[in-house]
Amino acid sequence: MSEDKCTAKIKIVKDGPYLVVGNIPMTKQTIIEDEHGQAVKWKEDDCFPLKEQYALCSCGESSNSPYCDGTHQKIGYDGTETASKGNYLENPETIEGPDLILTDAQQLCALARFCHRKEGGVWDLTEESYNPEYRASAIQGAWDCPAGRLIAWNRKTGKAIEPPYVPSIGIIEDPAKKVSGPIWVRGGIPIESCDGTPYAVRNQLTLCRCGKSRNKPFCDASHVSKGYIAKTTDPSNTL
Repeated sequence: MSEDKCTAKIKIVKDGPYLVVGNIPMTKQTIIEDEHGQAVKWKEDDCFPLKEQYALCSCGESSNSPYCDGTHQKIGYDGTETASKGNYLENPETIEGPDLILTDAQQLCALARFCHRKEGGVWDLTEESYNPEYRASAIQGAWDCPAGRLIAWNRKTGKAIEPPYVPSIGIIEDPAKKVSGPIWVRGGIPIESCDGTPYAVRNQLTLCRCGKSRNKPFCDASHVSKGYIAKTTDPSNTL
């Protein structure tokens, strides 16, 4: 394990921001749709300076998003964590195909929509994974799911087929839905609750940044239903 991965961590401040430590790089990640309205790829922009430590807004009201500006204290933000700290794969839906197995933890959905880019979605593609093209599409659809809701597994070896992310953070923007998305945490960065207990380490996950999730600290797609648009003093970081 690299030194960066050993020192990288996100600490949740009670009713406050996500404190990020360990020189974790952060970029803007924009969901790109095709002419049919299907999410097809991520567009990455390197727009945030590298810092040893920084605080990211969780309440959704910062005027300097994605960074915290202390607004959570002024509005009396309730950041009570309601998500389970246990194994998020305890009871996922399981789809079995001839070459792949897909686990689907539906409660983690961040509505990024990459799972639907091919007809039938990753679920049907998994069931037809004898076809190399369908197999590859199923894996890519799972990889592009930022919330880690979907994981493809090699049926023969029983091992997860996951993208080889280095510890990093993406700030998601979704111009097609006209909303700002969650914080995309990649590369197995540990998340520590405000009470000091750890959440299960995952290769990728999404943290709520609209302040409305019912599964805090994780995103539950409330940014879409609430029409959340982040406020910022930097025009390059907006939709």
